[in-house]
Amino acid sequence: MTTGINFWDVSIWSFVKTLTILLLAMLIATMLRQAIPPIKKLMIPSSVLGGFLILLVSGGYKLITKQDMFDRTLLEALTYHGLGLGFAAMTLRNLDQQNKEYKGDSFDASLSVVSSYLLQGTSGLLLSFLFAVTIGSFFASGLILPMGYGQGPGQAYNWGRTYENTYGFMDGSSFGLTVAAMGFIASSIGGIIYLNRLRRRGIITGESQASKAETLTPQEIAGENEIPLSESIDKFTVQLALVFGTYFLAYLFMRGLNNIIESGALGKFGYNTLQPLIWGFNFLFACLFAMLVKFTFRKLQKAKIIKREYTNTFMQNRIAGFMFDLMVVASIAAINLSAFRHAEFVLPLVAICTVGAILTYLYLRIFCRKVFPDYPHEAFLSLYGMLTGTASTGVILLREIDPQFRTPAANNLVYQQTWSILFGAPMLLLMGVAPNGWKQAFLTLGVMVVMFFLLNLLAFRKSVKKRKKNP
Repeated sequence: MTTGINFWDVSIWSFVKTLTILLLAMLIATMLRQAIPPIKKLMIPSSVLGGFLILLVSGGYKLITKQDMFDRTLLEALTYHGLGLGFAAMTLRNLDQQNKEYKGDSFDASLSVVSSYLLQGTSGLLLSFLFAVTIGSFFASGLILPMGYGQGPGQAYNWGRTYENTYGFMDGSSFGLTVAAMGFIASSIGGIIYLNRLRRRGIITGESQASKAETLTPQEIAGENEIPLSESIDKFTVQLALVFGTYFLAYLFMRGLNNIIESGALGKFGYNTLQPLIWGFNFLFACLFAMLVKFTFRKLQKAKIIKREYTNTFMQNRIAGFMFDLMVVASIAAINLSAFRHAEFVLPLVAICTVGAILTYLYLRIFCRKVFPDYPHEAFLSLYGMLTGTASTGVILLREIDPQFRTPAANNLVYQQTWSILFGAPMLLLMGVAPNGWKQAFLTLGVMVVMFFLLNLLAFRKSVKKRKKNP
């Protein structure tokens, strides 16, 4: 008699089966985009379209068999870790420095990013107050809007799950994932509206610039003095080792902080606020430790201890792209459709997402025209795509008008992160404060309004100086 796991057990193949379905769904979605022109014009990413295809099929599967097609825990884990691993890969890249003429634009971009978070959070919180009083929905649900729109599926799930487990927000994780899915739709619709406006004004032609064939130079694929493509270990394996090693260092740090909280030294504040904040922002710690890894490698190179460059930007881009695609398709597939049967779920969701998309669109139009006068359209498309979808969505929209990334808009998406973390830190702390009660929620609302006013005062004062300098 044998014990343990057999290779023919379903559990052995569960991960492979799930991953295969997710990847095939994206492949089918890509083929549909190429074969059906209306779908291609919508500019919905293949990962988003693939996620909705899986959601449709899995809904039919459950209706017929009365069983779930997937292990939702596995899908949620892929969503959670895909975010952290993707940001680790993005941070490990070796990027060129910005043009000195536009060096301050990444700072201005960070102001627009955090201001948009605050605008989304304020509008979402006000609407959730209204629905809490009228139909009894969760009073702080609107704060998930900037997490779903501004941060993407990983953060939307993290905070939705936290609100569900800690504060009693029924179907909170599904709410967060649905907000993120609605954000991708909002980015597509808003992007199409804006691009069509530009076409009517003759600023761009009707041909999609992003659909043209890419031509990569050897310098774009491999930098100077890098390790060989294949030696005793494959170069891509080294890149994966750096990403996972960095992410594991972040985990060890978070685990250390969690042990302090579990000791009870920080009381309820540690359990209710800091603990979900630490684990919810796994991507932030991944970025910080990726910076530390890069700094360590530079010091070792200067000391002649390491003589070759280990990080390859091209491959790190591919790893980040894969992780984000996997995160998006898994997050949409993990949405719990049964939650849509409840009015206290659907009505706030539709209202919060719709109002948030409209306000973000109108606000960024004004901001980009005033603060980025040299490239307002490129700035808008990149920022709007990122602040309703993900950074990759922003790049997709940007490529429709700036395929070669000649403007600083693409670099702004990368370099604004450090400033955004600094300016956005108070709001992140408020995410764990607001759901503790109505008093805390109103305090959060007031702080967000004041922050929004101050950040815009700073941004538009800088824009006045720009106009005076470049009349």
